[in-house]
Amino acid sequence: MAPPKPVLLLPLAVALCCLSALAAATDGGNGKPLVTAITRDAATKLYTAPLKDGRPLVLDLSGPLIWSTCDPKHETLQCHHPECAHAHRYHPPGCPHNGYGKPDDDDPYRCKCTAHPYNPFARKAATSDMTRATLSANATDGRNPLGPVSFAAVASCAPESHLAKLPAGAVGVAGLARTRLALPAQVARTQKVAGKFALCLPSGGQGVAIFGGGPLFLLPPGRPDVTTALAGTTPLRRNPESPGYYISAKGLAVNQAQVPLPAHGPSLIVGLSSRFPYTVLRPDVYAPFVKAFDKATAALKRVTPPVAPFELCYDSRELGSTRLGYAVPQVDLMLDGGRNWTVFGGNSMVQVNDNTACFGFLKMKEEKGRHGGGPAPAVVIGGFQMENNLLVFDEEKQQLGFSGLLFGRQTTCSNFNFTLAA
Repeated sequence: MAPPKPVLLLPLAVALCCLSALAAATDGGNGKPLVTAITRDAATKLYTAPLKDGRPLVLDLSGPLIWSTCDPKHETLQCHHPECAHAHRYHPPGCPHNGYGKPDDDDPYRCKCTAHPYNPFARKAATSDMTRATLSANATDGRNPLGPVSFAAVASCAPESHLAKLPAGAVGVAGLARTRLALPAQVARTQKVAGKFALCLPSGGQGVAIFGGGPLFLLPPGRPDVTTALAGTTPLRRNPESPGYYISAKGLAVNQAQVPLPAHGPSLIVGLSSRFPYTVLRPDVYAPFVKAFDKATAALKRVTPPVAPFELCYDSRELGSTRLGYAVPQVDLMLDGGRNWTVFGGNSMVQVNDNTACFGFLKMKEEKGRHGGGPAPAVVIGGFQMENNLLVFDEEKQQLGFSGLLFGRQTTCSNFNFTLAA
């Protein structure tokens, strides 16, 4: 008997290829990282990205999940859905424990999953449906966007009232923390890319975030990939009470002289938070730190009284200027592993008016539940000190990489080329 002729194999292969290409164009980036622009809102000092139908979500390094307002008719997840338990891993402060879900209004025999989206800026929690939201960004080669990519992400709904104190036009929050339901982990799973992201917060204009690994090139042309030319890396630490990002340090230095701090064990715990506009220090650490900077700048002309909320302010007309900002003593966070996170004038001095610049570090407020119920870290690095400093959060290697202030490389976080590649 003659063997059967494979006449249908080629059409079938073509059909499968076309279906695969269609799926990649609509639901995936074909294994490429995703890029999005970042905008700093002047009124709230928060950072947003246009991730939901072109509308902004606030980027929250401490947020465990994605939440936004929803259409009245929206999909809901059932209580036994695998992601439902993950939505309840970190419980927001002041929110009652009321189980994983509630009966579906349309089907009393169906339990629909609920979550507790938390607005840390209004200090409000809600109980709302878990759903799937369509998010969008652009695939990238690290130099330009290559084309739009939309993908479904597990998210929580939230009422309109939950948008209080967010930037105008924002429709929710994109949590970036170290959880399964945060944006970086969902991008890694849906796009089949690396479990890491690069964050470059702008001081003005548009910054950039790349989810799924590098490279990342900033203008002018000919500059090396910033992700491979980092100033240093340091291990990421976990906090059982909070899903955010933590590192550890051996101490602080001002003008290369170590600041005498109270006994703190082998390491200082340091958090990173886009919720805080400026770096905050625990009171027992803040007092000797500010005293050291005050002493190191004794010859500089002060502005009194200082401009709230800052403690030390200076006549900026009398401050020298360098490529790295005002010529003031550098601040070093002396990290475990031997590297320093160095803060120069460009990230330490806040221009509050035409003639006044203030030292942009504040005393931490002691607020119950602010840090997940555990002890407060010694330092929480805020947005201003992260601006124009590429940060690479690498969950696979459990480490944080940092470029240092990009002014020293004659570029900024606003120098990514968002022109669509030809």
